[in-house]
Amino acid sequence: MMQTHKFGKVAVLLGGKSAEREVSLKSGHAVLAALKNRGVDAHPFDPAEQDMEELKKQGFDRAMISLHGRYGEDGTVQGALELMGIPYTGSGVMASALAMDKWRTKLIWQAAGIPTPRYALLDAQTDFAAVARDLGLPLMVKPAGEGSSIGMSKVTAAEDLPRAYELAAKSDALVFAEQFIEGMELTAAILGDRALPLIRLETPRTFYDYEAKYLADNTRYLCPCGLPAEQERQIQALALQAYRVVGCRGWARADVMLDKGGAPYFIEINTSPGMTDHSLVPMAARAAGLSFEDLVMAILELARVG
Repeated sequence: MMQTHKFGKVAVLLGGKSAEREVSLKSGHAVLAALKNRGVDAHPFDPAEQDMEELKKQGFDRAMISLHGRYGEDGTVQGALELMGIPYTGSGVMASALAMDKWRTKLIWQAAGIPTPRYALLDAQTDFAAVARDLGLPLMVKPAGEGSSIGMSKVTAAEDLPRAYELAAKSDALVFAEQFIEGMELTAAILGDRALPLIRLETPRTFYDYEAKYLADNTRYLCPCGLPAEQERQIQALALQAYRVVGCRGWARADVMLDKGGAPYFIEINTSPGMTDHSLVPMAARAAGLSFEDLVMAILELARVG
């Protein structure tokens, strides 16, 4: 049994100010319950309701980050914790900021030889018809700095591109269109320096959007994913490489598409994945023999500063 007293007083950071606040609250309360069940002196802390400096004043020794999106997953909270010298879970400042920016993540992956779909940056003056011709249809339009599929659209006709851009631009000034990869959707969870079993996602919706992720009961999660063992190992190894080249640590989740020929394309990497009843990392952990509480404790064990 892990000696929980060594963690001291633990803050579970949840809620926050992002568009993913509601999901973060669900994740955080699930994590909080798991920590308490294991005897950890854990308490909720919502940065939207308390100043971060209260963490130091209230004597917290460690922070479990269950925040999603801006002001929680983008390096800002990590920087504050660094300044206070409080060990925290997940990636550091640089990797958190990079991974939150889908465009810059793609630039790093391209430089490192990690396969990722082709893309084009968009703005109000873009020749949208030219983008559609170059990338082909359908394609995805995304705000670069949002999670949980917020502001995303699948575009099947060139005349719909301007409207999709306007929707994405409401969430972020940086917007891009991305080649749509038709095929199997997978997610690769990473814990420490280990890739967990892949999960295959199937949804009857247009794509794996916010509703499919958090609300729908008809999203299917397949683990084992059904791929041959050697192919799964190859994708897991590539996921670890994608994780390391961004500078991630602790844990993360990479989203991957396989085209019809079986070639993988990395879409993004999440440094503070969801921990709700619909979330993927706990599913992958279960397939690897870890309960939800085991997973939470393993993540907390990996907390550090710097």
